[in-house]
Amino acid sequence: MQSAQIAKTKHLLDKLYEGYNFRERVLDDPIEFPHKYKVEADIEVAGYIAASLAYGKVTLFKPVINEILAQMGESPGGYLYEFNIKKNKSDFLHISYRFNKGIDITALIYILHIIFREFGSLKKAFLHFFNGNMHKSISDFFDYMLAVDTTPVYNNSVSQSGKLQFFPSPRKGSACKRINMFLRWMVRDRDIDFGIWKEIPGNSLVIPLDTHIARISRCLGLTTKKSGSWRTAVEITEALKKLDPLDPLKYDFALCHLGISGYCNTGRDESACRNCEINTHDPPDYLEV
Repeated sequence: MQSAQIAKTKHLLDKLYEGYNFRERVLDDPIEFPHKYKVEADIEVAGYIAASLAYGKVTLFKPVINEILAQMGESPGGYLYEFNIKKNKSDFLHISYRFNKGIDITALIYILHIIFREFGSLKKAFLHFFNGNMHKSISDFFDYMLAVDTTPVYNNSVSQSGKLQFFPSPRKGSACKRINMFLRWMVRDRDIDFGIWKEIPGNSLVIPLDTHIARISRCLGLTTKKSGSWRTAVEITEALKKLDPLDPLKYDFALCHLGISGYCNTGRDESACRNCEINTHDPPDYLEV
């Protein structure tokens, strides 16, 4: 992006960011769940579980998350720490969502329990693997989680594909939207994010890439890639750092807003582009129809 393009894109996204209704967004976003808690451990656990199930339609996964957290009682962190596979194995078997059966959800809870027992918190566990590079940090963190022996859960008689779906790897090219979204919640300290993982700088985060953000980012010239891959997420993040070097993910909200507006299609259409919100906010020259 050239300097003039950067300035105009920044003007557009800053204006959208500043006018964004963050309070309203909480009610239509999985971050609603950790916002129900005050204790840091409960925020972490509720946030991680919510992010892990946040795929597909919001109206479908929110009731599932709500039911899982209801099973964990008033303190998800306390439940996780005291979790006993013999006593609690049946707690989640009646819950399922798309690729994840109840036994897979139990496996996730069991893995998080092992982490709590070994490190004391999710933050301490992730910081153990964090080296400033999110590609390696997330990959190593997930490798550790997948190395937890879940035989007590599955008894080696059931497919574990549902468990694997919780831990996509950057090494395999996944954009890892859900873990990147969770990390944004924990690291950023403004708007609706919590800022309780202060040891991680905001500019080390990678944007939680979905189809909406990928589509509008191509329109804005933030990426030339068409795949929803880790490399695409990084390219978009690096472009956003030119707009705000310290807090590039603040534009996640503005990009989501543009992406879900319904104006932006997968390809350029003259009539649609003319009516797009981009063109009502002093668009960059390269976006004008």
